[in-house]
Amino acid sequence: MNYQEALDYIHGTYRFGSKLGLENIKYLLNLLGDPHKKIKVIHVAGTNGKGSTCSYIHSILKEAGYSVGLYTSPYLEEFTERMRINGENIPKDKLANITAIIKEKIEQMVAEGKNHPTEFEVVTAIAFCYYAQENVDFVVLEVGLGGRLDATNVVENPLLSVITPIGLEHTEYLGDALDKIAFEKGGIIKENNIVLSYPQENEVVNVFENLCKERNSKFFSINFDNLRIHKSDIKEQIFSTNILGNNYNNLKIELVGVHQVYNACMAIGVIEILKQHRNININDEAILNGLSNTKWPGRFEVLKENPLIIIDGAHNTHGAAALKKSIESLLEDYKITFVIGMLKDKEVHGVLKDIIPLMNKIIATTPNNPRAMKAKDLAYKLEGFEKEVYANENIKDALNMAVEMTKPNEAIVVAGSLYMIGEVRKALINE
Repeated sequence: MNYQEALDYIHGTYRFGSKLGLENIKYLLNLLGDPHKKIKVIHVAGTNGKGSTCSYIHSILKEAGYSVGLYTSPYLEEFTERMRINGENIPKDKLANITAIIKEKIEQMVAEGKNHPTEFEVVTAIAFCYYAQENVDFVVLEVGLGGRLDATNVVENPLLSVITPIGLEHTEYLGDALDKIAFEKGGIIKENNIVLSYPQENEVVNVFENLCKERNSKFFSINFDNLRIHKSDIKEQIFSTNILGNNYNNLKIELVGVHQVYNACMAIGVIEILKQHRNININDEAILNGLSNTKWPGRFEVLKENPLIIIDGAHNTHGAAALKKSIESLLEDYKITFVIGMLKDKEVHGVLKDIIPLMNKIIATTPNNPRAMKAKDLAYKLEGFEKEVYANENIKDALNMAVEMTKPNEAIVVAGSLYMIGEVRKALINE
């Protein structure tokens, strides 16, 4: 099996849908020798900020001299981005070899009358096999959907369970209230373990604290009372804070937007717990360098100047709120052309109601995805905002249109589906 055949096989399993539950993945991993039991995992769930937080943790541990796996989804430009070790994507030949082995085991499963694994289960199994094979020191493991029944939750004894901000999302799977979603996300809390949470709504905290009590786990929460942001612009942010009893001064990050400072604080909290409760050696220099070297493409990322072009993967209400804050604080003097593409299952008005008023012109486009909302349908939904609205089905054409109608001293913000953001990023970088 070559790389393209492996990708075709993996994506071909999309037809088996999205089934939450652990029975299938457990059975498959057992046939593969339980690779997930051979790695030390930092497990990260949440509605927003998961990817950035994971990336910060990965970068700090790498700077501390460890071999660190990073498992995230979705990808922006290359499928292999989903599985990295110390910043390097999984080699295509290794992905192909592992996929061939997994395909055999799945055929065995199906012959035994078991359900065929879903695409996410197959990808997660590949990741576990890869990290076990490479004998990494740690894996920073991002939950796909929810937590309790997510395929990543086969991990039985993580070093730490981390929960980033919780909001309403995927309500058809996770429930239509914050406490229900918190229960699903809190499913990654294990017996006799340690949990670190972002500051949450009271009803969410209550759920987490009760789950920790039931499972005899220690619960920690970050707070931002001592956070001081000294500088925040479109190039860098500098801040000082106290996290779990330790002072940090003049830390620098290149990720843009105040929410990225909060995500960095979460990552520092993770490192503090690993140091204080897991006896893992990580010095202050690794934290300093790890934070400043962290890259997380597609999240309020500046790609061009004159006109300023920024891409952002805001695709739900939490992400939109963070994007709104970033625009208000960093682009207040700019007229903005907004290029937006969304998937059909997203609540357009809820995501965009606070962002559209900040925009000068809007171009709706269609992400390259079977679940994409057509540009003309999105444009129709945006007409009520009383802005100049255009529709262009082709992403590159929509981008060119935006450049043509934007002056050098103005800005273009491209947001929406991460699938679309990846395509835009590739087009702009390869110009």
